[in-house]
Amino acid sequence: MNKLKLALMYGADAVYLGGSKFGMRSTAIVDNKFLKEAVELVHSHGKKVYVTVNIFARNRDFDEIKTYVKYLESIKVDAVIVSDLGVMRLVRENTKLEIHVSTQTNVLNKYTASEYVKLGARRIILARECSLTEITEIATHVNRKCDIEIFVHGAMCVSYSGRCMLSNYMTGRESNRGECAHPCRWKYALVEEKRPDQYFPIEEDSHGTYIMNSKDLCLINHIDELVAAGVTSFKIEGRNKSEYYVSATVNAYRRALDAEKFDYMEEINKTSHRPWTTGFVFNENDHLYTKTADAKSTHQVVAQVIGGNEISLRNFFSVGDKLEILSPGKNHNKTFTVTNIRDDTGQEITRANKAGYTYFLDCHYTLQADEFLRKKL
Repeated sequence: MNKLKLALMYGADAVYLGGSKFGMRSTAIVDNKFLKEAVELVHSHGKKVYVTVNIFARNRDFDEIKTYVKYLESIKVDAVIVSDLGVMRLVRENTKLEIHVSTQTNVLNKYTASEYVKLGARRIILARECSLTEITEIATHVNRKCDIEIFVHGAMCVSYSGRCMLSNYMTGRESNRGECAHPCRWKYALVEEKRPDQYFPIEEDSHGTYIMNSKDLCLINHIDELVAAGVTSFKIEGRNKSEYYVSATVNAYRRALDAEKFDYMEEINKTSHRPWTTGFVFNENDHLYTKTADAKSTHQVVAQVIGGNEISLRNFFSVGDKLEILSPGKNHNKTFTVTNIRDDTGQEITRANKAGYTYFLDCHYTLQADEFLRKKL
């Protein structure tokens, strides 16, 4: 819930989230009570909320899905994101909910897009594998009969937009029902059939070998081109990410969409990420895999502001450190040097080093609740 509040505060026009079942992130869910509260919160900000019902359903699922989508309609969810044609039909015949077609459907061409429009889709979330030319052709072909949405930021799947079967095979966890164990991020070695107990590493770096590990998608420098192509919604992956990551990333894209003049990549590099890629949008052969699972960033979040000079620590910092303030709205990237730190007893200290603890510091700016403090690494 806190992450949702921060996404709204830092500039999201809409949020998408998984309910208690039937979404693609089984570990990132909210129950019906919190889902209702989430909808009320989002609507109180004049914004929209979309709920994922995008598993590939089995026969046994449909009675429960029917009850579930009727509940979503009753709490005034703005749309459901679906991938299964049977689920799409069930939603259409039993509710008046707006239907968004999930990226899981792998829509790559204008003819498939048109068929989904005929079936009642109001928005299509295209496959990550679409090029800019294909996006333009699809948007033109549907001729504003539905919105076009694409992913612009976040992790890339080694398979076709989530169609990977590795997790099912290796762990029994079904990737297309929200249980992916992400085996693409694991280390691998070669085994010769006559030497089954000997593992030969595929040397790439000191951390190991990640032959299926993808780069992270980042299209923040191409917002104008995507708007011109007909994209009307820009999707940022936020589930299973930290509150700081969601805030900083949404903030950067909000500023880019508002055509604010700043160095987009310098800002986005302040969040934890793997090497960036523009994916398939520009048909560039930039080798989408990366040799390490290690993330990097130019900055580290050190605290979240509770209010006034009171902060909740995330990572250590000391007197004399220069900190930057991440703020929603227009007050961007102010900096100050730490001159005084006090612990929760009022004792002056030179170093704040207990994550989750409350500290107090002096700052010539008035700090606002839910701002973040970060330092350059």
